[in-house]
Amino acid sequence: MPLSMNREVFITCAVTGSGATQDRSPHVPRSPEQIANSAIDAAKAGAAIVHCHVRDPETGKPSRRVDLYREVTERIREADVDVVLNLTAGMGGDIVFGPTENPMQLNTQGTDMIGASERVAHVAECLPEICTLDCGTMNFAEADYVMTNTPGMLQAMGRMMTHLGVKPEIEAFDTGHLWYAKQLVADGILDSPALVQLCMGVPWGAPNDLNTFMAMVNNVPSDWQWSAFSLGRDQMAYAAAAVLAGGNVRVGLEDNLWLGKGQLATNAQLVERAATIVENMGARVIGPDEVRAKLGLTKRAPQAK
Repeated sequence: MPLSMNREVFITCAVTGSGATQDRSPHVPRSPEQIANSAIDAAKAGAAIVHCHVRDPETGKPSRRVDLYREVTERIREADVDVVLNLTAGMGGDIVFGPTENPMQLNTQGTDMIGASERVAHVAECLPEICTLDCGTMNFAEADYVMTNTPGMLQAMGRMMTHLGVKPEIEAFDTGHLWYAKQLVADGILDSPALVQLCMGVPWGAPNDLNTFMAMVNNVPSDWQWSAFSLGRDQMAYAAAAVLAGGNVRVGLEDNLWLGKGQLATNAQLVERAATIVENMGARVIGPDEVRAKLGLTKRAPQAK
C-alpha cells in the first residue's frame, strides 16, 4: 500500500498516564490542578486533544476516583484555551496472577477488576468528547500482570460509550485488537468511521519496528481516523512516521519523560517539538474546532454551578 502523507494533523497530548512514573520526573502531574494545568499548557502549545488519567494527589499512584476526574474536567473546560477532552476508560481491568503453580491466588495489591458500568462511571459523569477503549487483552512487562478486556466487556463498554454520545478512541496494542475493533463496528456497537490510537512498543504488544507499524496502519479501514505513538526515545520518530503514513500524532509524559539526553520534558515542550516536526514536514497542525468537525464531536460546555 503506497504511503499517503497526512497534510492536516492533530496532536494529542497524553498528560500523565497510569504508569509508575510519578517519582521519575517532577513534571509528571499528580493533583487535579496539576493535571489540568499541564493539559492547558499542552493545548496552548498546539495540542488539539488532551488525554487524561487521574492520580492520587498525595502518592501520585493511578486512581479511578470520579471526583478527581470531575475536577480535572471542570478546570480544563473553564480554562481560557479550547481543547478536546479525552478521558481514559482503560482502568479497572487489571489482573496480577499468583505464582505459576497457584495462579488463582491473585496479587490483591495489583489486581483491580470491576464491572463495565463502574469502568465508565467517570465518563458518564464528565461526558468528555472522547474516551479510550482498550480493544483487547494483553500481557504487560510487569511480571504476571494482564490487561484484561474480554469481548463481552468491550461490547458492554462500547454500547455505554455510544449511548452516552462519547466517541471511543480504540487503543490498539496489536493487530488482533484492530481485528476485533472492526467487528465491534460491524456489529453496530461502535459507530463508523471509528477513531484509533496505534500503541507501539508497549511490552508485550506490537513492537515499534516500522514493518509492524505498517502492518498496523494497513489494518485500519481507509475511512477511519488514526493516531500513533511509541514509547521513550522513539516518541518523536513516530510522530514523523505517523504523519508520513497518513495519521496523526500523540506525545506526552504518559509515554516519554525526556526531551533529550539528560533533559526531562514538560508536556508543553513535547507538544512544541512534535508541532515543529509536523510543520517541517510540510503539514499543518489543526486545532480543536477542526478536529471536532473531522471526528464528528460536539463541544461540551462547562456545567453550571
